[in-house]
Amino acid sequence: MATHAGHTGSIKAVTSTDGSGTPVAVAEVKDWSLETTANLADDTVLGDAWTSQKLTTKSWSTTLNCIWSDDDAAQDDFVEGGTVQVELYPYGITSASVYWKGLAIVASVSKSAAADGLVEASFNLTGIGALTPDAVA
Repeated sequence: MATHAGHTGSIKAVTSTDGSGTPVAVAEVKDWSLETTANLADDTVLGDAWTSQKLTTKSWSTTLNCIWSDDDAAQDDFVEGGTVQVELYPYGITSASVYWKGLAIVASVSKSAAADGLVEASFNLTGIGALTPDAVA
């Protein structure tokens, strides 16, 4: 199995209520993370010696951390409560590279500043529907 350096990763976004439009790269991204979750329901009954679970639904969320840029339209469009189509590229945007895409709600936005650093922004997104794996054509 191949390994990949994360420094070539990227994230693109389209900020519209339906995800239509041309995705643009988000500037100054330091890192991003993706979490997928299987939501389970306990179906243990009397007489069972062990607990058991059933899959109910799946969900996903992503967080991106950036050096804040007020010149970046993509960062400016991440507004809490807004909807965004995201494309997450773990190791660059080259032919046959794997990426994931999905529609999400911007759950929270935070910004921080320190005397010995740059102003940073963090965007937390919660998926709406499926997260789809794909490959760059």
